[in-house]
Amino acid sequence: MQDNRNFLGTEPIGKLLLKLSIPTVIAQLINMLYNIVDRIYIGHIPGEGSLALTGVGVCMPIIMIVSAFAALVSSGGAPRASIYMGKQDNDSAEQILGNCFSLQIVVSLFLTVILLIFGKNLLLAFGASENTIGYATDYMRIYAFGTLFVQLTLGMNAFVTAQGFTKISMLSVLIGAICNIVLDPVFIFGFHMGVKGAALATVLSQAISTIWVVLFLCGRKTQKACLLLKAKVIVPCVMLGLAAFIMQASESVVSVCFNSSLLRYGGDIAVGAMTILTSVMQFAMLPLQGIAQGSQPVSSYNYGARNADRVKKTFRLLLITCLTYSVLLWAAVELIPGAFVSIFTSDAALVSFTAPMLRVYLGGLFLFGIQIACQMTFTSLGKAVNSIVVAVVRKFVLLIPLIYIMPHLVSNKTVGVYMAEPIADIIAVLFTSVLFAVQFKKALAEIQS
Repeated sequence: MQDNRNFLGTEPIGKLLLKLSIPTVIAQLINMLYNIVDRIYIGHIPGEGSLALTGVGVCMPIIMIVSAFAALVSSGGAPRASIYMGKQDNDSAEQILGNCFSLQIVVSLFLTVILLIFGKNLLLAFGASENTIGYATDYMRIYAFGTLFVQLTLGMNAFVTAQGFTKISMLSVLIGAICNIVLDPVFIFGFHMGVKGAALATVLSQAISTIWVVLFLCGRKTQKACLLLKAKVIVPCVMLGLAAFIMQASESVVSVCFNSSLLRYGGDIAVGAMTILTSVMQFAMLPLQGIAQGSQPVSSYNYGARNADRVKKTFRLLLITCLTYSVLLWAAVELIPGAFVSIFTSDAALVSFTAPMLRVYLGGLFLFGIQIACQMTFTSLGKAVNSIVVAVVRKFVLLIPLIYIMPHLVSNKTVGVYMAEPIADIIAVLFTSVLFAVQFKKALAEIQS
């Protein structure tokens, strides 16, 4: 871990949050391109773009699970490392970094074996049809070999951000994204590899990002003893990271529920529309997460330093920023949905079907800034149980049941499936706000006493 992070406890909050958030927001916007550029190119493959896009969309639940395992380790490890740095205990922070690195290697090897053996069966279970399974398996077979790079890039980059080096974190994402944007058309169209080319471009780009992140973190020698897994070091990290894991893994479960219901009521075109809807959702979520990640080192460090006033000011500014962004993007989606949909496909029928569904699906987006601000602050303060409760309520208690209930309450069953998202989001924000108001007050009282 790097030294001299004291500026997190001394610089003005507004200036500090701006300095840390701009690079993380840019990194998340770049990461958004990283995630959706495949779909943009694939959706424009002549003659087969719509089916190929739907096939790759079916792979998204599996990709979400892979990313969720990276979050399981890093989303708990990085805030805990920041807290220890706030306590001036860099040896413990170093132990956390080394243990999280080792665990991510073990997890990635396990996931690679699972995907190679059971990949096709999983894709069929997740909503692939006879028309799309070929595209899905072509993409997933290659992507599986890059699991190690995904784990290390996403996981270890969080530790770069946690130390306040948000520009370095941004560059790690930028390097991979540029490589992916350049390689995608070369492999997809130049070498006529189709979806296989998109997968190969992604794997190679992630590998390059991994090299950059690991080289930076190894700039200061890490003792080999820190790489040996120890339960007392890794278990608290995993427990804190469970909330992020549930949030991301539940996205996979939710995606499966959506795809199976939409395939039943609306066919392949409804599943293809869902691929576009989730891609547009990333326009909302990733920049919000970037803003929230910029606040994490500030909140964690000052919580560890027992500076309640700075923790409170950081949350207040984070909430205002996130809420403003979510309201503005919601207004844009409601006014010009077709412009967002057309980014991903030139198929007139798919655009016509998807545009009105986008208005429905993101109907609750205007409040989501509250959810993100509260969720990240819970995590930044090391409040694992609260983070888990918020994640479970939104996805498992609300959204998944509503996916199956809503089609029976409205005349258009396909629209009913899409309506589950905004209804769950609005109720979840109300629940999170009440829980946060109580628990945040308690957390501040702990460090003031």
